[in-house]
Amino acid sequence: MKVEVWSDFACPFCYIGKRRFEAALEQFPQRAEVEIVYRSFELDPNAPRKVEYDVHQMLANKYGMPRERAVEMNRNMTEQAADVGLTYNMDTIAVTNTFDAHRLTHYAAAYSKRNAMTERLLKAYFTDSLNLSDHETLAGLAAEIGLDRDEVLRMLAEGEYGSEVRADEQEAAQLGIRGVPFFVIDRKFGVSGAQPSEVFVQALQQAWEESRPLTMLNEQGGELADEACADGVCTPPAKK
Repeated sequence: MKVEVWSDFACPFCYIGKRRFEAALEQFPQRAEVEIVYRSFELDPNAPRKVEYDVHQMLANKYGMPRERAVEMNRNMTEQAADVGLTYNMDTIAVTNTFDAHRLTHYAAAYSKRNAMTERLLKAYFTDSLNLSDHETLAGLAAEIGLDRDEVLRMLAEGEYGSEVRADEQEAAQLGIRGVPFFVIDRKFGVSGAQPSEVFVQALQQAWEESRPLTMLNEQGGELADEACADGVCTPPAKK
């Protein structure tokens, strides 16, 4: 069973949703059969690489609210993160463009390290207050999970994997995804937002049950196959 997760590194609910989904997966008996694939989604593709304001002011500007209200909302977000074992340092977040960070995850996928890279980038943004558009920073993070630092710097400088990011985003649009996190299970079920773990458990169970083929445990042959009722199962009589 495949679970695709569209998310952005600048999305606070994406990191929280990741942890809640992981907690649900721990409760899922068939978790070894689940493949998780992270997909790219930019909340603001036009975000500048360098800004003069903090995340509180960004939120206030985006929704036209007083800065004090934005600070309060981010404080609440920090508490929600703490509930799932995450540390959010909202006051020192480096607001930036996440396109290059997404490119890096596609590069990491070529080495089967996309999930690890995704986790490290989320932590870098919300906990470590690192600038995810800085190439030296991204190369250092990549090296931490076993990727070649110099090769990452070359890849970033040459603009590779940009088309892969855009393909993920185009696919999200085709699926009707307008916000993240968004979890797609076997391209049949969608779960929007950082839902409680029990919601994810239910979705996984339902998707698993509906993806399994029907197995006949008491199939009969011979003369009984022509009977209208046999072994507690009634079927329409065979047409003559």
